[in-house]
Amino acid sequence: MATQTVVVGVDGSENSKEALRWAVEFAQKYDSVVEATAVWQIPVAYSSMIAYLEPEQKVAKRTSEMLAATVREAVGEDSGVIEKVLRGIPAETLVDLSKSAQLLVLGTRGHGAFAGMLLGSVSQHCVAHSKCPFVVIPDHKDKKK
Repeated sequence: MATQTVVVGVDGSENSKEALRWAVEFAQKYDSVVEATAVWQIPVAYSSMIAYLEPEQKVAKRTSEMLAATVREAVGEDSGVIEKVLRGIPAETLVDLSKSAQLLVLGTRGHGAFAGMLLGSVSQHCVAHSKCPFVVIPDHKDKKK
């Protein structure tokens, strides 16, 4: 029997760390594998300027380093989480990954340009288009202790 995969969108934000922690707990209960996925892109309008300032290889390396640090901080080095760095449009890439996933997990908000104003454009897109069950982990900043 093939192992089920839980895909978690990770951008280094506190919400994505919470989503990763939740996914690891879920995966342990249901004998699944967690795939922490960071997706990067260079906006077309800025591609030539950014390519001059920071080549694509550097952006990919920085994204990979962020993902490794986030996984380490959220669930530890021995968590068994698979780290995946992909280039693409984050929302579309995560929806594409959901086609073969058991579950897709995201935090409510990440490091988007308008963080805090909306649910999060990636989360909203994935809720509407995910091909598998989807979990949105709420922002706990405002939660009373």
